[in-house]
Formats: sequence, C-alpha cells, structure tokens
Amino acid sequence: MDKSAPEPAPAAAAEEVAARFRSLVDPDDVASIRQTQHLILGRLQDSNAVLTHFNEYSEQCFAEVSGDFASKTRLLKSMKADLEHIFTKLRGMKARLAATYPDAFPDGAMSKTMDQRPDLESPLD
Repeated sequence: MDKSAPEPAPAAAAEEVAARFRSLVDPDDVASIRQTQHLILGRLQDSNAVLTHFNEYSEQCFAEVSGDFASKTRLLKSMKADLEHIFTKLRGMKARLAATYPDAFPDGAMSKTMDQRPDLESPLD
C-alpha cells in the first residue's frame, strides 16, 4: 500500500487558500479601496440626512397649506359652476330678445355675440 501524504486539516486548508488569495491582492490597494468606500459611505450618510430633513420640512409645509389649497379649490369649482349658470341664463335672455325683437339685431350679429366667452377647458396656446 502506498502511503500518500496525510490530508491537512480543514482549518489548515482554509488558511492556505486565504493566504494565497491575500498574496494575489496588494494590501495598499485594499486599504485604498476601503478608504474610498468609507469616504463614499460618509457622503451617502450626509446626503441621506439632508434628504430626510428636506422630506420632513416638505411634509410640514404641505400640511400647512393643504387646507388652503382644498378650500381654494372648492371655491374655484363653486365659482365656475356659478359662472356657467350665469352664462346659461344670459344665452337664454339673448335668445328671447332675438326672438322678441328680430329687427333689433341684424342677421348674423346675434350669432357672433351669442357666446364669446373663452373655452376654459382647452389648454392655452
């Protein structure tokens, strides 16, 4: 029987593999990479703190003005409904005037003045 060399213990084999990996990489390069990573980590933590503060401030500002926005939005919607009602009444009055006094309005003049309000739903040019 051939006696082969005894197998090293698993801990010794792991040490040997680790030592060979360490010999492949320059320790100065590893230290430089670690220093750069540490610097980047510090910058990211600072950025995270600034963004967290900004988010808290934005949330506070939004809480302060959201009630005003909601009330102003309701007011504008109410005003729009009121104006639409007024314009509907005015169009009806103009139509009745044109029907009652056809001679007071030359042909085509009433159609031009019937509805001259801008379309508020269309985007601005």
